[in-house]
Amino acid sequence: MGPQQTIAHYRIIAKLGEGGMGEVYRATDTKLGREVALKILPESFAQDPERMARFEREAKVLASLNHPHIAQIHGIEERALVMELVEGKPLKGPLPLETALDYARQIADALETAHEKGIVHRDLKPANILVGASGTVKLLDFGLAKAAAEDPVSNPQNSPTLTMSPTRAGVILGTAAYMAPEQARGKVVDKRADIWAFGVVLYEMLTGKHLFTGETISDILAGVLKTEPDLTRVPVQVRRLLAGCLQKDPKRRLQAIGDYALLLDAAAPETTAPSRSPLGIGVMAVLAISLIGVSWIAWRATRPVEHPLTRLSVDLGPEAVAGANSTVAISPDGRRIVYPTKTGLATRLLDQATPTLLAGTEGGSDAFFSPDGQWIGFFAGGQLKKISVQGGAPVTLCAALNGRGASWGDDGNIVATLSIVAPLSLVPAGGGAPKPLTKLASGEATHRWPQVLPGGKEVLFTASTFTGQENANVEAVSLRTGLVTVLVRGGYFGRYLPTGHLVYVHQGVLFGVPFDVSRLKVRGTPTPLVEDLAAGPNTGGGQFAFSRNGTLVYLAGKSSAQTARMEWLDGSGKPQPLLATPGVYLNPRFSPDGKKLAYETGSDIYIYDLERDTTTRLTFIGNANGPVWSPDGRHIVFEASAKNLLWVRSDGAGEPQRLVENLSNPVPGSFSPDGRRLAYFPQAPATGWDLWTLPLDLSDPDHPKAGQPELFLGTTANELLPRFSPDGRWIAYRSNESGTDEIYVRPFPAGSGGKWQISSGGGLFALWSPNGRELFYETADNRIMVTDYRANGDSFAPDKPRRWSDQQLFNPGRSNLDLAPDGKRFAVLVAPETAGGEKGSVHVTMLLNFFDEVKRRIP
Repeated sequence: MGPQQTIAHYRIIAKLGEGGMGEVYRATDTKLGREVALKILPESFAQDPERMARFEREAKVLASLNHPHIAQIHGIEERALVMELVEGKPLKGPLPLETALDYARQIADALETAHEKGIVHRDLKPANILVGASGTVKLLDFGLAKAAAEDPVSNPQNSPTLTMSPTRAGVILGTAAYMAPEQARGKVVDKRADIWAFGVVLYEMLTGKHLFTGETISDILAGVLKTEPDLTRVPVQVRRLLAGCLQKDPKRRLQAIGDYALLLDAAAPETTAPSRSPLGIGVMAVLAISLIGVSWIAWRATRPVEHPLTRLSVDLGPEAVAGANSTVAISPDGRRIVYPTKTGLATRLLDQATPTLLAGTEGGSDAFFSPDGQWIGFFAGGQLKKISVQGGAPVTLCAALNGRGASWGDDGNIVATLSIVAPLSLVPAGGGAPKPLTKLASGEATHRWPQVLPGGKEVLFTASTFTGQENANVEAVSLRTGLVTVLVRGGYFGRYLPTGHLVYVHQGVLFGVPFDVSRLKVRGTPTPLVEDLAAGPNTGGGQFAFSRNGTLVYLAGKSSAQTARMEWLDGSGKPQPLLATPGVYLNPRFSPDGKKLAYETGSDIYIYDLERDTTTRLTFIGNANGPVWSPDGRHIVFEASAKNLLWVRSDGAGEPQRLVENLSNPVPGSFSPDGRRLAYFPQAPATGWDLWTLPLDLSDPDHPKAGQPELFLGTTANELLPRFSPDGRWIAYRSNESGTDEIYVRPFPAGSGGKWQISSGGGLFALWSPNGRELFYETADNRIMVTDYRANGDSFAPDKPRRWSDQQLFNPGRSNLDLAPDGKRFAVLVAPETAGGEKGSVHVTMLLNFFDEVKRRIP
């Protein structure tokens, strides 16, 4: 529509912008001689007589809101909405306390008037609040969520801006940040949702910061649902008020916005005349009906279902244990479950009370069913195996040192992840040599938790770096072309449901989103479905499974399966406390004098002082991994952002110095005894992980100069985790050259020949004793072995390894132990307390008719 055109008696002057459901124009009312804003409705909306009639009736109700702080709707002409033209700019903080409280008073007055007439805003946010030059506040888009609804009763629980336009990320993210928890869950909302949003807006006015943030909708919604607001940034006078507005349970929330002043601290300054805002005069139309079109979706989402959701708590019995990655698998027909116990895997028909222990499955984990439900696949003892549901002898399919999920296809093949650092492999269900299925892209460390999609032509999987699964992608690979499609960023353990939805995990919440499996396209906005999932952000285990008939079974527990205890372990085999509280710990490394322990948690590096019993944070970048001490203990090298190696003082002084940059996952391994060479392992597209060493000029230790990197070992196999021997003459490392990850030793520097395999049956991490006579390593089942060795010239002679401790360590998928400098004890991660149950009993939750619930929540 060009300028100078008219609608009824309104003459178009200029276009002001576009809303989610139409274009907005500045216009002149030729009868009354005033300027207005016209929003031109889409043809699809205007051509629906029933919807248009509903909108006109609701718009008349909204037009009755005659309040100085609510932008008015003047009427409807043809397919245009006539609105008050508001002069001002969107609300923005930080603001002085007095100004913020003045604006809050105006907002609360407007909300109270609307609430008294039964009208709820449902989309209160700074973008819908304009401040004029005189300090007068105007609320826009008031009640239009309901005005746009096709059914005035069934619709009000959905935030229309959130569901209307999934491609407009900024709009969606902005709205999600102000949604009340009950609104995010898709429940019916009332005026208390506006009170929640009022609290979020007031927080933003006072701090200039968003209360709930994230790069994705999932991040923000997870924060709204789970994170308790930190009110330490706001003045003490308003903390009681904000706490009253921001109760996640609406029953505990402030019940009437008119009572907001009662929660202000008495010391708060009184607000008298409106304060003058420094904002300049701008023009913004009331972007009415930006939320139109969601009513049909909301009606579908709230209609009665034939089979209501039924929740059951299932006690797996005193012998059951919670799996670190997954606990329960359910058969395709929904009649049988399988789960780990202290002595092996157990299976149970759901119509029977007594489980059956499957002999020969000791240490079995991450079980999965064949498509016909007659076989159970599982990982145990560094191998991928299968066993009949009726029992019998297990069948070994292939080596799998540290499996990370498998899925059994209809074509007789199993797609599996056979090691921590590995792409997907294709394994014949009858056994045989695995074939590579995917290739790790630059920056990726692993492909894991696959699911073969219907038809067997594509496979879902999780792709991630070393920085953890919360930053992972859910992707799909074509078995025919090898083409990989990214479906979700910022999630893990993706699963396709026969309902036409993709579900995945983020921050302990199971999200669902419509998914066109034929085109491998996600459509719409993620919706939280289960909020108490004991999922694993370190390994990416989802802790849920479902049957084809719509039953979901999961372990509850707020990701508790991933916490661990950091403990001492000596030759007696009995762990003793090292750090006071359990946590999500990774990569413990002792300082050379043994007085400090560096470790990762929350994607940053911390240092624990054993003598002072204090902990300090060393890095603040959110992507720091793999701390390695320099031999003098004054510096630490770590990986940053999966592409750089940084050098920093261990006392935290000074700025980090870059040693190498723009590599793919360059993880540090260890220093040579003189500190002048660093062994590390970056990733290469053609050869995977290789071993390199970096010469260092330490004439200025705080500003080292890196020399030219030198390749130590590079083959088509993966070589990782290099550790220099105490005399610097040998390097121990891990390699999968035999098809199984094992520990090897080679002389340093390279070229002098010789290679010795140390482990047998799988090895994870090698550690040299400082006495120069012993080499420790961790086995595939997470126990510590030791071998004596003799080194003479260029000859290395290891003895037969023996078990050093029977204690099984907790395996988070990364390094879980380090040897103290005295060579007599380790810092280890010990398995967390049992999740999902009480008094040692494991309980899982079973949701019957879950698929009907998904279709109701996410049409």
